[in-house]
Amino acid sequence: MGAKSTVGNSIGKSFVLTCFGESHGKCVGAIIDGCPAGLQLSVRDIQPELDRRRPGANKISTLRREKDIAEILSGVYNGFTTGAPICILVQNIDVDSRPYKRIKDRPRLGHADYTARIRYGEFNDFRGGGRFSGRVTVAHTIAGAIAKKLLKRINVEVLAHTTQIGSIKLIKKATYEDIHQNVYKNPVRCANLEIASLMEDEVLKVMNEGNSLGGIIECIAFGVPAGLGDPIFDTLDADLAKMIFNIPAVKGVEIGAGFDVASLKGSENNDQFIIEGNKVVTSTNNAGGILGGLSTGMPIVVRAAFKPTSSITKKQKTVDLNQMKEVEMKLSGRYDPCIVPRAVPIVESCVSMVIVDHALGLGIIPKVLK
Repeated sequence: MGAKSTVGNSIGKSFVLTCFGESHGKCVGAIIDGCPAGLQLSVRDIQPELDRRRPGANKISTLRREKDIAEILSGVYNGFTTGAPICILVQNIDVDSRPYKRIKDRPRLGHADYTARIRYGEFNDFRGGGRFSGRVTVAHTIAGAIAKKLLKRINVEVLAHTTQIGSIKLIKKATYEDIHQNVYKNPVRCANLEIASLMEDEVLKVMNEGNSLGGIIECIAFGVPAGLGDPIFDTLDADLAKMIFNIPAVKGVEIGAGFDVASLKGSENNDQFIIEGNKVVTSTNNAGGILGGLSTGMPIVVRAAFKPTSSITKKQKTVDLNQMKEVEMKLSGRYDPCIVPRAVPIVESCVSMVIVDHALGLGIIPKVLK
């Protein structure tokens, strides 16, 4: 048996994403292998998703201004996918590496500067976080845009929204209509416009203090057929968790009732089966649409917890790796005071990719479309 591969730039089995590029390199992008032939695809399908995660879009986003224009290099001919790998890239335009070069030997707190230095030595591209930057999620978003278009063919819709930023929480459960209509009407991507205003005020407050906030994103997949997933190690919930944990800054993932199940009794947690229109459904959805690692046919509900942005302008302690002494650090540069709003379309993309991967594996989505 050969040595275990240590390369972790690809994910998926039937719908495979390989991402490439660095934060301050020439470009970032995605190679998608396994997309069926015959899918009508153009930049117009990709660009709206990229625009949703684009930096510099509002006053609570980083001041880095990237247009994030997608360019399709391969896998599409005469407007349709060919079945060959699809390569799509986005150029990095607004790059300023000077602040990072000044602190090259002083690892930023909460980032991968130190761990990457240990792993790759002086060869690691540290500028803007390099491969460890949230900039690489351009690839997730590109692949997610294609996955969403494939899911439309089997009437599956994936929607995400912000449920918490800092101490401000969405108390009342958002309806499908709330999420569909309101999320992109406000900069924090919350389905409740009143709560959204409070969230925005909270972000602006900590931003003025030189600090940052984290939060929670909920993603719901509607119309997922029952039976998706492969026990034991490729279950639907395990694959969802792995994919979402690949988003930088995610520190927790829960399905359905999640950690709340620890305080419930079995009679409270169990979702009772009922008949609704000659279809088996459950009266509640504490399982989040997944039982035994397989989809139940109920909406799949996933939540991701994001840590506060690590880059802040408050003075904090770090070390100088050359002099091996403790020093103070006060960062300068362009940072999101809260990355949660820009991560909403990324979480949607991750969930969409996993569902497509399993649907292709079971033949629910054919290899050649008609």
